[in-house]
Amino acid sequence: MPVVKPVASPDMAGPRDRYSQDVLATDWRVPKRGRTVDVEVEPDMVLEDATNGFCGAVVAIERDLVVLEDRFGARRSYSYGPGLLLEGKPVAVRRPAVQAPKGPQRTASGSIAVRDARARVARASRIYVEGRHDAELIEKVWGDDLRIEGVAVEYLAGVDDLSAVVAEFRPDPRRRLGVLVDHLVAGSKESRIASEVARGPYGAHVLVVGHPFVDIWEAVQPERLGLDAWPTIPRTMSWKHGICAALGWPHADQADIAQAWRRILGVVRDYRDLSPELLGRVEQLIDFVTAPDEDGA
Repeated sequence: MPVVKPVASPDMAGPRDRYSQDVLATDWRVPKRGRTVDVEVEPDMVLEDATNGFCGAVVAIERDLVVLEDRFGARRSYSYGPGLLLEGKPVAVRRPAVQAPKGPQRTASGSIAVRDARARVARASRIYVEGRHDAELIEKVWGDDLRIEGVAVEYLAGVDDLSAVVAEFRPDPRRRLGVLVDHLVAGSKESRIASEVARGPYGAHVLVVGHPFVDIWEAVQPERLGLDAWPTIPRTMSWKHGICAALGWPHADQADIAQAWRRILGVVRDYRDLSPELLGRVEQLIDFVTAPDEDGA
């Protein structure tokens, strides 16, 4: 007599029965890391490249790009959108929404911003600074103010020939010259040059002021770079190369020095990130070159 095998009912399905689960009961399409969500980027937010693992903090939020910097100082730029991870989860980064100002808007220098103002035609008066880095820092903090006032900033290759530069400029009551000098301290070469200019034939229409720092880099508050103070560099060593070496930054050539400056300039947000010794001198120069002459012009 043939043996009839019982048919297993649904209740009898064992753990090895791969057909006992409904694959549509859960969302099987969800990626292992979860679905991508939109996130507004913020300064210092740590993000990771989902493709190659590059991980860094947000150091710049630009119009089309967000810039990350890793712990070694390397930087990479990314377009807004998907492709990054936040705390291991996929995100699509986007620029922060522009908030309407609740009160008077201010420039990076702390002045009240003038809305929809056009840049004034450049004055004949000028401000001279020692180098490119000085000019870039002043542009970042005082650029809006200078455009409103019509003041151009130009840089010199040092101040050794300042007397000749002043003579070529030929300042007068309507054409004033302000000069910002590094390391203007008693007994320095810079202080001697400034005194010569003041005593010269154009001294009444020239103002030479300075800060006590060896270089404009040092006018940036060290806390912005995670330092208690700027390192002390021996006089026998190039100051900028010495700073990079002391901080563990590359310093083999001028390209490394330029990258170091971009890193320093990148942490400056506004006047609060600069030393008061620099702030007062720049404001003094702007007042001097924009003051009306004796005829009220």
